[in-house]
Amino acid sequence: MSQAEEHDGTRRDFLYYATAGAGAVATGAAVWPMINQMNPSADVQALSSIRVDVSSIEVGTQITVKWRGKPVFVRRRSEGEIEAARSVDLGDLPDKDARNDNKAGDASDTNRTLDEAGEWLVMMGVCTHLGCVPLNDAGDYVGPDGIGGWFCPCHGSHYDTSGRIRRGPAPENLPVPVAVFEDETTVKLG
Repeated sequence: MSQAEEHDGTRRDFLYYATAGAGAVATGAAVWPMINQMNPSADVQALSSIRVDVSSIEVGTQITVKWRGKPVFVRRRSEGEIEAARSVDLGDLPDKDARNDNKAGDASDTNRTLDEAGEWLVMMGVCTHLGCVPLNDAGDYVGPDGIGGWFCPCHGSHYDTSGRIRRGPAPENLPVPVAVFEDETTVKLG
């Protein structure tokens, strides 16, 4: 092979690689806006986590906040509610999973509450049957067999004082979102 033929091959290879590189850059520049538009918008990112002031919640009451377009129950439970939730035999539960985004485990009350004492319960306020919002009536709901907790009047699902399904068509416990205490009076969701 002569030196001229070897030079042409090297030049041809360079042109090939340069053209392929320019094509890759052009394709990336054209595709990137389509990929980037799939990212959440600024208003959605702002709602990905919220802080809730719980200083005004009295024992035995709850507030409902909207997070990611869904209601979230933040309840400060009474001693009676905690005792009722912790006395449940886990074998009697239709759904034995904690449904807790913070920690894995069984559906025991300690795996569903925000604090060790069990005073604070934070859970999604959406019935797992068809997405209705269960009622609580500030702890006055007793339900069948003294279950207490929440009741979905649309289809008759009963949840106990820990948000676990006890009776009715709902297949799962009310989910517990990611939540932590930032300080003594502020819960951060998300």
